[in-house]
Amino acid sequence: MPSRTPRRTRVRRAARTLAALAAMAALLGAHVPDASALPPPGTTATAPPGATADRVGPLFAGGLDGGHFCTASVVRSAGRNVIATAAHCLADPLNTVFAPGYRDGRAPYGVWRLTGVRTAPSWAERGDPDADLAFATVVPASGGAALPVEEAVGGFPVAGGLPAGAAATVVGYPRTSEAPLRCTNTTVLHAPTQRRIACPGLSGGTSGSPWLAGGAVAGVLGGYEGGGTDPDVSYSAVMGDRAVRLYREAAGRA
Repeated sequence: MPSRTPRRTRVRRAARTLAALAAMAALLGAHVPDASALPPPGTTATAPPGATADRVGPLFAGGLDGGHFCTASVVRSAGRNVIATAAHCLADPLNTVFAPGYRDGRAPYGVWRLTGVRTAPSWAERGDPDADLAFATVVPASGGAALPVEEAVGGFPVAGGLPAGAAATVVGYPRTSEAPLRCTNTTVLHAPTQRRIACPGLSGGTSGSPWLAGGAVAGVLGGYEGGGTDPDVSYSAVMGDRAVRLYREAAGRA
């Protein structure tokens, strides 16, 4: 059924949403691109290089020649060494590496191996889709005394309590893409504990992608059906108090 809202009104609402996101990001000290450069809501496009894309990267099996299968992002932590992703992405953490800012076969900020994983007990016990969120610590895969990953690329704050109907930006890597994709759209509640977003083309490999609201991670692609079986509709477990507590424990901010 065609929308009954006049196009001019929808455009004004979209502009207000983008302006609100920019204002929230400024308060959090996070970077978002200029609103005039953003594609229309619900459009998936290649994410341009910059601070936001640099904090997101694919997860690879073993190394860059092992193929990437999920996405993660750097979040703020006391040790400046924590990434966020979906819990279902970390079935084999000792054989998983992270490449922030990866693009066209290059890892400009190096490759980072996982050293520890924190998930909610209900995920470990029964694969609870409402707990499909994980935080992991990373160190340079090559060893040595390199700076922590957050020193290299910065980190997103983490924020729970995203209100129903809020907009979010998903940034992630399909398995077939050598650059990150980005889509912004309004989110809706699929269930009290699951959130849904309509963004085309977020196929396999985008699990774990951050859902950014005001420059903060307010969810990760996962949860219901492992993030969804339709690449045009994605899900995230709602980041409530339990998820925020898990983050604070992982980040040393409890």
